[in-house]
Order: sequence, then C-alpha cells, then structure tokens
Amino acid sequence: MKATRDQTKYGRPRDPAGSPGRGSRPADPPAAPARNPGVPLDLELISGIRINRSAVERRAATLPKRRTVKREWQAAWLLRAITCIDLTTLSGDDTPGNVARLAAKAREPIRRDLLDALGAADLPIQVGAVCVYHALVPAAVRALAGSGIPVAAVSTGFPAGLSPLEQRVQEVKASVEAGAREIDVVITRGHVLTGAWERLYDEVWRFREACGAAHMKVILGTGELATLTNVARASRVALAAGADFIKTSTGKEPVNATLPVGLVMVRQIRDYLEQTGYAVGFKPAGGIRTAKSALEWLILMKEELGERWMRADRFRLGASALLTDIERQLEHFVTGRYSAAHRHPMV
Repeated sequence: MKATRDQTKYGRPRDPAGSPGRGSRPADPPAAPARNPGVPLDLELISGIRINRSAVERRAATLPKRRTVKREWQAAWLLRAITCIDLTTLSGDDTPGNVARLAAKAREPIRRDLLDALGAADLPIQVGAVCVYHALVPAAVRALAGSGIPVAAVSTGFPAGLSPLEQRVQEVKASVEAGAREIDVVITRGHVLTGAWERLYDEVWRFREACGAAHMKVILGTGELATLTNVARASRVALAAGADFIKTSTGKEPVNATLPVGLVMVRQIRDYLEQTGYAVGFKPAGGIRTAKSALEWLILMKEELGERWMRADRFRLGASALLTDIERQLEHFVTGRYSAAHRHPMV
C-alpha cells in the first residue's frame, strides 16, 4: 500500500517538532523515536537533488588536513574506531571454525598487555558487530553468546542483489529468525541507473518490514551507480524507506568506499535529520585497511555530523584487515616500534 504525503507507511505521522535548524552540523535529534520509521517518498525532492562533483572532491580532499590527531589522542581515536568496526568475513571458504575464531577476536580485539599499557584495561573495547553470510549466522550467534556483540548478516542476494525479490525478502526473514540482529541488504542498482525511484523505495521498504526489530543497513553499491548525483538520490530514497544505516559498498565492487562518496551520503543523512528529526547511521565498507583511513572516516563524521556520529550506534566501519593495522599502530604508540602483522592474527 502506498503511503500518503502526511503519513508514513507504518501509519505514524511525521513528527513536526524537534527538527534542528540548518547549519554546518545538526544538533542531536530528540531522544524518541530512536529509530527511523521512514517517510513517504517525495519524487519532487529526489529529482531536485544535484551534486557538484568538483566541489565535493575539493571538500573531501581537505578533510584529512582539517584535524591533526597525534600521540595519546590518536590512540584514543583508534580505540574508538575499534568499537565501530563491523568485523567481517565474507569469503567462499568461511567455516564455523573461522567464524568462532573471528568472534573471539571480536570479544577481545586488542591484546590485554596493550590495553594495560594504554590505561584502557577497564574500558569496554569490543567491535560493533560481526558480519557473516546467512549460512554462518547460527555459528556466529553461538560464538558471541553473552558478549552483547550483535551478529550482522549480509542478505538479499549479496553482493549483486539480482535474485527474485520474494526470495530476497525470505532471506532477510531467515537471517532474523537465525538470530541476526542487523541485516545488510543490497539494493537493485538498476533501479538507480534507470531512475526507478518508486521501485527502489518499495524494495527497501519490503526489506525493512522483513527485518522487524533487526536494524537494516542499506548497501548502495556506490562504485556501480555511475554518478554522485545517483549516490545522493539513492541515499535519500533509502532513508525515506526506513534505513537504519546507509552503507557505501559490498566490498566486491571495483571501487568501494571513498571520501567523496562518503561526504555525499552523510550530507543526505544530515539533510534528512534536519527535515524529519530522524537520525540515521553511516557505514563505509570496502578497501578500509589502514588506521590512517579509519581516522579519516572519523574526521569526516566529526566535521559533517558531529561527535554523536562517532559511536557504534550511528557509525560503523566495514572491514576485516583494518583491525590488524590499528593494533600495530597502538603497539607502536606503546613501544615506539612497529610489529609484524603476524603478531596480531585475526583468526
């Protein structure tokens, strides 16, 4: 059933109160509702979105230079980055044993001696989630039992998203029933490339309904969307359809997370917050392998959305190799020497 202009598809009216004024960064949204319920699709708004690529690229190029994070502040930012990682394994040779070892790393991502040396032994340093294929959700749930770390499942015909819609919806439901608390869904990129915004909206809405209480991260596959204008429009449709997070990439595209793409997406999050009062998270994924890259993404969030978007409930880093480099950088801070990567095994 189509939503009306003054009512969401869930039957809840838009909240006219609490929308912050326009500025460089939004104020924190009201405490309730905590979750984006979605809003009616506004095709006029979507068609009016235009992105100036050269301006975006200039702004993105300045971001890493706007803040210098050194010494103990860098160590603190890197510890924060760890808590925002979706520790991911999406390989064809994944097994329950691999997932169990990854879950052990998720529980204790940093060696205890390093935490002691950093004075952070009492801090709850764990990753944001463990992300796996649907078939390995039960193994991940068992391995993470009692930790409070959610299991995220990639779904909806990941990574291409081209299987039949009903099959993709059932896949979401199956992952939720298996214990996944977060679902990373893939959109049909063809809907974006052909401007079929209503079809994209309805597709994402179906995924949201299938997720139920599980949070939904909508993967745009930005490396296959051709233009930054398409990225912005797809972001806005996903937000309107009830996304809890919007995510750059599957990690399988030729080009994955880049700062210009991230800038476009977070500004859509900012505009959506200003216009509706609903806060949505952001997840860059694919190609984020170094501590330096993690710091750049944190700087983007602080500059564009504010410190509240530097926490795991509104920011995630989709990565696997990233944690190893962060641990190496923290050991360098403690000892003054870089260690070999094999001293910080993932599994």
